[in-house]
Amino acid sequence: MTGKPANIAEPGEVLDPNQKPLVPKDAATLVILDRTGAEPRVLMGKRRADLAFMAGKYVFPGGRVDPEDKGIETASDLRPGEIAKLMAQMRGKPSAVRARALGLAAVREAFEEAGLIVAGKSQIAPAPIKSWDGFFSRGLRPALAPLTFFARAITPPGRPRRFDTRFFTMDANAITERLGHNDGELSGLDWLTLDAARELDLPRITRLVLEDLQEQLEDGSLDAGTNPVPFYYQKNASFKRDLIRAG
Repeated sequence: MTGKPANIAEPGEVLDPNQKPLVPKDAATLVILDRTGAEPRVLMGKRRADLAFMAGKYVFPGGRVDPEDKGIETASDLRPGEIAKLMAQMRGKPSAVRARALGLAAVREAFEEAGLIVAGKSQIAPAPIKSWDGFFSRGLRPALAPLTFFARAITPPGRPRRFDTRFFTMDANAITERLGHNDGELSGLDWLTLDAARELDLPRITRLVLEDLQEQLEDGSLDAGTNPVPFYYQKNASFKRDLIRAG
């Protein structure tokens, strides 16, 4: 991907130049890797046709950060290097609290949209928090240590919704429970090789981060935790691809 153009607008898309610019909302996506077979596979599902954002597209579980994601106690924290990369070039006031909230949103969305739990046991009964009751009612707290931050993208101006999305990945062996249900936002959830995933109707940014993921897997930087993070955004009507490095 190095040196390639980073156009994250959809093919044929005309963005409204007269629309008042929206402030991108923090969001997170979790790309779960199953590496038990001959080729790595990722979990993807199809968004409902009636959704306002990326309707009918195949995506990974993900969504915006909820206010409740801040301050949740965890069974394990993000690794220091991941927090540092998340805070680098963070809009507004960078903080480790916001970095952890991004990881927590990724874990929560995987639970809500794919019925997957990434957690550790808790000996303390937590206070009721609606969006996390599914975890807490099982005596669990979310685990962030398995997550690796590997890509970031900001929705271009001119769209009705804008997100500053951080893409995390983790190995499927970090899943502690598979509940087999979801909130209905994604259908046809399936484990796909990277080549099979590319054949689907994907948002352009999803296609780009799949290429980034494969590159980081092949060069070993993902497992080593040394991966620079591609960052896609638009500036002055031009699409940019920077690399975020800790420190």
